[in-house]
Amino acid sequence: MFVLPALAIFATATFARPYKRSDGLTVDISGPASRVNSIEDLKFTATVTNTNAEDVKVLKYGTVLDGLPSRSFSVTKGGVPVDFTGVKLNVAVSDSAYTTIPSGENVTVEHNVADLYDFASAGKGTFAFEPITDFRVLGAEERVASQLSAFKAIAEVIEVEVTSEITKRSLKRSTDVCANETLSGFINASYVEAKELALISLDYISTLGNSSNNTMTAYFSTNPTQNVTDKLQLVADENDPSRTLNCLDEYGVCDGNVIAYTVISTTDIYFCGIFFDEVPSTDLCTGNTTVAARNIRGGTLLHELTHAVADTVDVTYGCATDQRLTAAQQIQNADSFNCFVTQVYNDTQC
Repeated sequence: MFVLPALAIFATATFARPYKRSDGLTVDISGPASRVNSIEDLKFTATVTNTNAEDVKVLKYGTVLDGLPSRSFSVTKGGVPVDFTGVKLNVAVSDSAYTTIPSGENVTVEHNVADLYDFASAGKGTFAFEPITDFRVLGAEERVASQLSAFKAIAEVIEVEVTSEITKRSLKRSTDVCANETLSGFINASYVEAKELALISLDYISTLGNSSNNTMTAYFSTNPTQNVTDKLQLVADENDPSRTLNCLDEYGVCDGNVIAYTVISTTDIYFCGIFFDEVPSTDLCTGNTTVAARNIRGGTLLHELTHAVADTVDVTYGCATDQRLTAAQQIQNADSFNCFVTQVYNDTQC
C-alpha cells in the first residue's frame, strides 16, 4: 500500500538539484543515489520556493506539488516513455486545491514512485525522471475564478540506474463493492448521462460539417474534428464489463478536492464523496447550475471514461482555463471534453 506523502514547509534540501528559476519560483529535487539496487529506493523530494516579493497560490494537482499517487514525473528509459500506472484525477477547483507559498518560503512534497510506473516491462537499467513543473499561479489574494498565470519551470532530468531485475508492481487494493443502493443508483444514472452527453456531442459535431464553430474552436481550436469524435465515440461505445465503478476510496486519494479518479493499471473508476453532490445534465436547463461550475455528474463520469478508454490526461481544470491551452494540450485534456459536452448539452437541449 502506498503511503501518501506529507506536505510541509521546510528549508531547501542541502543536496537538492536546482532547476532554473521561472517567474519567481524555483524547483529543487533531491533523490536517491545515481545507482540503486531496487525500485523501492526511487524516492524523491520536490521543494518549490517562492522568491517573489509577494505570496502566491499554485494549483498543486498535476505537478510535483501533488502528493497523491498521480503523475508528477515523466519517466523514460533510453528515450522511451515508461507507462504510468497510478491514478488520474478529476478535481474541484476550489481555494483548497491551491498551495499558498509565502514570499521567501517553500513547500516540500515527498514522492515514492515505485508503484506508479511500469518499471517491470522496461526492465533494469537507467531511468530518467523529469519532474512535471507546469505551474498555474495566482496572487495569494486573488480569487480562484481569476485568470491563472501559467508557465513551465525548466526541469533538470535526473537519471537513476536500477541494477536488479524488476518485478511487476501496482497500487495495492482490496475487493471493492458499492453496497449502498443510493450511491450505486447515482453512479448508474451518471453513467447513462455520460454516454448520452457523448452521443449528443457526436450528433452536434456531425451537423457542423466543415463549418467553423465557436464551441469546437474554443475547446479544441485547430484539432481535426476526427480526433475529437474518435475519443467521444470510445466513450459512447464503452461496454467493458470488467471495468468497475466504485464508491469506496480504496486508494485513499479522496482529499476533499478530488471528485473522482481512474486507476490506470486497471482503468477502474472511483468516486469521492463530493461527486455525490453533483447534479444531472437537466439542471443546466433549469438554471440550477452552469457549465463553468463543472458539477454535472455525467460530465464528471465522461471525464473519467476518457481516461479509461481514450488515454486522456489532466493538463488542467476549469472551462475557461481549458480554452487557453494549446491545441495539442486540449485534445489530451480530459476536462476539455467534460466542459465541451456540457456546453453542447446546454446549447442544444435547453
